[in-house]
Amino acid sequence: MKGSNARHRRRAAAIVVATAAVGLAIGVPIVLADDAQPVDFTHNVLDAPAPVTQAVFGTGPPVKAGTAICTTATQTGANVNTDCEGASGPGIGPHNETSIAVNPTNELNLVGGANDYQLGLNPGGHVSETVLSRAHVTFDGGETWSEYPIVFNSAYQATGDPSVAFDASGHAYYATLGFRFVGPANAQNPDVLVANSGDGGKTWSSVRVATGSGNFGSVGDLLDKEYIAAWGNGNAIVTFGDFPLAQKGSFTVARIFSSVTHDHGVTWSKPQVISGDLDQAFVSVPTVAADGRIYAAFLNTTDLTTGRDDYEVVELSPTTGARISGPFKVATTIDGFHDYPIAFGRQTYEDSLFRTWAAGNIAADPTDPTHLAVVWSDMRNTLHPVPADPYASVTNSDIIVSQSFDRGRTWSTPVALELAGDQWMPWGAYDATGMLRIGLFDRQYDAANHKYDYSMATETGGGTLSFSTSKVSTVSSDPTTGNRWFAATLNASFPFATTFIGDYSNIAALPSGGAVAYWTDLREQACFGGRCGHGEDAFFAATP
Repeated sequence: MKGSNARHRRRAAAIVVATAAVGLAIGVPIVLADDAQPVDFTHNVLDAPAPVTQAVFGTGPPVKAGTAICTTATQTGANVNTDCEGASGPGIGPHNETSIAVNPTNELNLVGGANDYQLGLNPGGHVSETVLSRAHVTFDGGETWSEYPIVFNSAYQATGDPSVAFDASGHAYYATLGFRFVGPANAQNPDVLVANSGDGGKTWSSVRVATGSGNFGSVGDLLDKEYIAAWGNGNAIVTFGDFPLAQKGSFTVARIFSSVTHDHGVTWSKPQVISGDLDQAFVSVPTVAADGRIYAAFLNTTDLTTGRDDYEVVELSPTTGARISGPFKVATTIDGFHDYPIAFGRQTYEDSLFRTWAAGNIAADPTDPTHLAVVWSDMRNTLHPVPADPYASVTNSDIIVSQSFDRGRTWSTPVALELAGDQWMPWGAYDATGMLRIGLFDRQYDAANHKYDYSMATETGGGTLSFSTSKVSTVSSDPTTGNRWFAATLNASFPFATTFIGDYSNIAALPSGGAVAYWTDLREQACFGGRCGHGEDAFFAATP
């Protein structure tokens, strides 16, 4: 379906307001046009946290591969902050979009990825900034964490959309996007990068898997939202979105590509289209089944009138990454133009400004190679029509699940986890017993539907799609007010409301049973440039 897809076109429109977007960090009540919706990671960079209106992107201090930047103190509580650069001073910055993986040969070794912002304030009051993703690594099951640099072969001033995985031999992979800047707000279209580590996440070498071209307002090729999965000894696959740009950065089509490695990430195959005839596709995630077959799930905007998407699944060749079969429709997601309140051109929830979407992931059952599940969130249980003003809306977003027992060819009727309040950004993983676990941001514990916790939903029986839910976080986060980093004030009752917590946070299963969660948490205070507020930190917890 070719044409001007409004959802994708809006992602590039806000680049022209980049200077104004920096004002979000200090709570300036800026109102953007209805179609002002930036490219996913570009939003993170251009809404850069800065106490002044002009932050200069730098190259960051020199780092040595294999040497930890810092290490946390030992933490034995139920929740662990994996950030070790402190709540004030040089290097401070938010962390969001968390990804975690467990070493199957040593489950005490875990690697986390996050968008990691490093800020410095010079004596003249000017801010220098890099946004360089770190590897958050533990070798004691999560009691202490070290941040290790990922040194890429070219000078990228920002990396983001992190994704991490281990193959069966214990080799680690870290996929991300790499950005360079020409001037204060003109980002070149990013490259897809994958680093690999043979020592549990301490030392990384990197490869550019795919190259973007042009910039966010020009003709070119925009790559976005890469994700990685790995298996066997030295095998991994990365999938990503590709948006060819026409004049002034307008979109025409959107497809999903894949690339594979079979030598521990040293070389990668030429990327190829895997979304078939669908050409409004975005935000893909791959998974590896128990028999080594590869699947990927992604959203495709099928209805350009409502803006609602379909979840689709394809099977891919483990050898070449090529599409073998599909796309197979899972379900239509209730995530269209008028299904959510809108803030700064993006979907959000009641009394909130942070952006959200329906995207989740696909998971494979290790006890049954034919069994898959796709999880997402949407607004099917919210009363429609939904007012566009978030401060005049009452929302009830729920986590939705569908499963397949025939290798993704057919899918069950979607089931909603009907919990009170809003739940969003789920991530599914099957544990060692074949029970589906789902990590989720969860407002059910706050009657006002404001504060969120991070929760784990656990299937009560394999394949039942019936779940019990327990709270993982020990302190609630309030995104409706008081953020130090990404913040705006559109309602005087909710000053410095959070405008960004990332587009995902995820979980992983432990080989011995149970699961680990890794999420964006707002409980800690952060102070920078004379103002304090909620920080954004990457928190970890293990669950039985």
